[in-house]
Amino acid sequence: MFKVKSTLARSFAAGALAVLLAQTALVPATQAAPASLEELLEQTRSARTREAKANEEREAKFLAERNKQAALMTEARAALNEQQRRSQSLSAAFDANEKKLTELQAQLDSRAGNLGEMFGVVRQVANDFSSVVHNSIITAQFPDRGEFVTKLAASKSLPSMQDLERFWFELQREMTETGSVLKYKAQVVTPQGEATETVVTRVGPFNATTDGQYLNYLPSQKQFAIMARQPGAKFETPAGHLEAATAGVVESFVDPTRGVLLSIYAQRPNVVERLEKGELVGFIIMIVGAVGAALAIYQLFYLSTVRGRVRNQLKFANDPVPDNPLGRVLATFKGDKEKLEQDAEIVELRISEAVMKEVPKLERFQAFLRLAVAAGPLLGLIGTVVGMIVTFQSITESGSSDPKLMAAGISQAMIATVLGLGIAIPLLFANAWLSSISKSIVQVLDEQSAGLLAERLEAKSHA
Repeated sequence: MFKVKSTLARSFAAGALAVLLAQTALVPATQAAPASLEELLEQTRSARTREAKANEEREAKFLAERNKQAALMTEARAALNEQQRRSQSLSAAFDANEKKLTELQAQLDSRAGNLGEMFGVVRQVANDFSSVVHNSIITAQFPDRGEFVTKLAASKSLPSMQDLERFWFELQREMTETGSVLKYKAQVVTPQGEATETVVTRVGPFNATTDGQYLNYLPSQKQFAIMARQPGAKFETPAGHLEAATAGVVESFVDPTRGVLLSIYAQRPNVVERLEKGELVGFIIMIVGAVGAALAIYQLFYLSTVRGRVRNQLKFANDPVPDNPLGRVLATFKGDKEKLEQDAEIVELRISEAVMKEVPKLERFQAFLRLAVAAGPLLGLIGTVVGMIVTFQSITESGSSDPKLMAAGISQAMIATVLGLGIAIPLLFANAWLSSISKSIVQVLDEQSAGLLAERLEAKSHA
């Protein structure tokens, strides 16, 4: 019996020791291991005390948090109730305002009557007028009116009396400025892109000039810009006269399309650009024409000088001077006058020789002029053929007969034709003129030499 109890005691002690050892594993590492069962019991009691205290603290914290959450829930419910009451109040106010707005709109419509139709007409007129204001050069002088008219045209509300009065004023001002010619300072953009302030002369809504140069209106910038290509002295000179005038009537040009026709006219090529269209064939024709004109002018000056000297020589036929053809021909009458009758044929041959010697100088360059007259139209025909080849080539490459694509080739063809005829016709008249002058001089030489020979033979026979 004692052995059994001892065995049970040892078993219980071993189990308790195992539990204590398990609990000892939870004890901080700094606590020393129990040396006896009493110390183990004490440590177990202390651990339980600490655990109970920690559980009490956690329970108290949980209760405090629960109470706090309950308070927050109460506050949240109170705020929710307040917002619901406010929402109901706002909803009621909104419904009341909607009803009041409906009543006021009905009252406004009833009082407006036919004014709604009138305001629609005003907006329509303002819309039409806005495009006029946007493109009118008068806006450069009054730039603020464009924004007002555009805003009035796009407005969805009824315009005020002030807006209607200003709109009437802008319409009246446009009509007044259309018939006025005035000068004022404005910003002008130069072809180099620089803006300078200068005096602008405006002719209604049609033209604007400065320093004799025409201006283009830039609607996006509400400024003037000097035309990069001016229409020429034909238009610039009257513009300068108009700018210099202070009173009275001055003749000038007015573009009824408000600058469109003037811009198109300014794009016309000048003489040099037209001649460049002829390209190589055109340059050859011009060279031939220039050479022919220079030779014709030189020969005309020479023949005019010779004709004058021949006329002076006619006054002194018995005193030949070698500075003119007639004097040199008359100087060939040499030899014994007693044998003149026997040597008449020889003298006649001498005279013919002298006349023939003078003819080449009198008729020089005429062969070249005749050649130029004949070659000019032929060279023009070559240029025409080349231009048509260019035209057909552009049609082939583009696959369409767009006039803009064919313009270059047709222009080349027509310019070459004009150049060929242009040199042929003047040179034809020049050659005919030179030929008539030279023939008249040669005829004088023949007449005077033959007459002088006949006179001397007649005098010899009478003697």
